[in-house]
Amino acid sequence: MRRTPTIVVALAGTVALATSLALAGCSGATVDPATSATPTASGSALDGSITVYAAASLTTTFTELADEFERANPGTTVELTFAGSSDLVTQITEGAPAEVFASADEKNMAKLTDAGLVESSAPEDFATNVLTIAVPPSNPAGVTDFADLAKPGVKTVICAAQVPCGAATVTVEQATGVTISPVSEESSVTDVLGKVTSGEADAGLVYVTDVEAAGDGVEGIDFAEADQAVNTYPIAPVADTANPAVAEAFVAFVTGEVGQRVLQDAGFGTP
Repeated sequence: MRRTPTIVVALAGTVALATSLALAGCSGATVDPATSATPTASGSALDGSITVYAAASLTTTFTELADEFERANPGTTVELTFAGSSDLVTQITEGAPAEVFASADEKNMAKLTDAGLVESSAPEDFATNVLTIAVPPSNPAGVTDFADLAKPGVKTVICAAQVPCGAATVTVEQATGVTISPVSEESSVTDVLGKVTSGEADAGLVYVTDVEAAGDGVEGIDFAEADQAVNTYPIAPVADTANPAVAEAFVAFVTGEVGQRVLQDAGFGTP
């Protein structure tokens, strides 16, 4: 059985939670649960369910990590919800039952710490990411660099400014003096990628990890100015969670050896 994560979709300014959550006990992970189980502070095995809210750009890696965590801790279940970080913050602030939040930037994590929903000392940086240009394999608009995205006739899609990938886009625009007039602004980086892979856009600004995960579906075009906007990803247990022991163990798993291996294999940088 394949794990199917929940995807949060923003519609007309309202964040709607998709209702499908399926959990998989079958995984190709290599962690041996007999030797890798994570004990609680009292020394007993972990048990119970947690819900992890994670940035859309973490969909592939966190799906793999959730499977590996469950294999290492057979009494646990990890449910996943992915969306733009700002949408997830809104959901958690409004009372969504999340035990862990993983953001694609520090700004959105700060919103939860300021609201007292995450301890100020709790967030841990676990990855970095930078933008790249995604184009269809045929590159119909002949895009070669960042400035090409602003050319008349080039259908460019970007993230909305409140989303981490959108904020990074604004930073690059300011650094280069190039202003993009997008045909659409999306609520998550995966939505941008979807516009490109479907042929609705000539180009989109996404993370290097999204292009890596898309395989032959898109071509990635790196640009030097991307270094002007490096996103740092923090993760933390949400305050007053129903299962703090499992939440803390999952955070440790992501920031530990297994998590870092999976993230770096996917193209994420170290924090």
